[in-house]
Amino acid sequence: MSVVPALASAEIVWKGDFETGDRSQYSSTQMVSADRLQVVTSPVAEGKYALKATVRQGDDPIGSSGNRNELVYMGDEAVGSEYYYRWKVMFAPDFPSVDTWQLFTQWHHDGCCGSPPVEFFVYGEEIRLSLNDNETPWTTKLTRGVWHEFIFHVRWSSDPKVGFVELWHNGQLVLPKRNVGTMYSGMKNYLKLGLYRNETVSQTGVVYHDGFIQATRAEDVFPTTTPPDAGTPTPLDAGTPPPTVTPDAGTPPPVDAGTPPPTTTDAGTPPPTVTPDAGTPPPATTDAGTTTPVVPDAGVTAPTTPEPGAAPDGCSSTGGSLAALSLLGLLGLARARRRA
Repeated sequence: MSVVPALASAEIVWKGDFETGDRSQYSSTQMVSADRLQVVTSPVAEGKYALKATVRQGDDPIGSSGNRNELVYMGDEAVGSEYYYRWKVMFAPDFPSVDTWQLFTQWHHDGCCGSPPVEFFVYGEEIRLSLNDNETPWTTKLTRGVWHEFIFHVRWSSDPKVGFVELWHNGQLVLPKRNVGTMYSGMKNYLKLGLYRNETVSQTGVVYHDGFIQATRAEDVFPTTTPPDAGTPTPLDAGTPPPTVTPDAGTPPPVDAGTPPPTTTDAGTPPPTVTPDAGTPPPATTDAGTTTPVVPDAGVTAPTTPEPGAAPDGCSSTGGSLAALSLLGLLGLARARRRA
């Protein structure tokens, strides 16, 4: 596809896109009745409205060769003027397939007779562009039921060294710039849009037109930006860190391979105390080197301080441990209470 450079400013000369909801954008009509050139709301290629052009055999509103129903726009493009034209066309699913001409867009000369210097038409199963009634520089297969977009770049002149044409079809450059005479000497051109065909065609023909624009600058007829793919993320700036991914609420963060798992007990919190059995005396926790005093049971005489002469480790002078004796007494008392 040819790349069209961006331009600083643009100028739309004329619009014939039917967005007025009627045919008022055009200079005049050539039709046998209003139902042959209807402004419709469906199908449309853009906006809210399009034109439905219908031709039946015998439709001859101006008493000339062929059958037609067409809109006319008297643009009167001057010699040496240069324009971009864009419009869209759809052929009905039952559009006739015949080996003869069926014009849908033409720039006609203001003389009385003869074929126009520029014409777009269908012949059999082809769409064709014809220039000066003697050359056909472009053709493509006719596809019905879809919109065809045409962008036509022209310099109007009868001198083939000055005049030229350039054509895009559905966004593709199909005819590179070609020097050719685009007017007849001493005549002006005007636009005709609709359907004009050989009178021998018997089937009804329907063509839709939409979005016609005439401009002096390319940017008014070519799209300037292409939307990104909906599934493609926007690339990050080279200096921008990637977005942080929030972990699953129920998933703990991964532990480093060399880091021991965290302990659940606070370093400064003692382990929980186990409540002893109701009939079992609590164990006496003894600090290293320190004897924890035993609280005597009611009715039991607490041991007295050893008499002088007792061994320093708490033994009696007879060799028995005072603590042991006291403990035996407590156990005996406890058994006596349980029996009671």
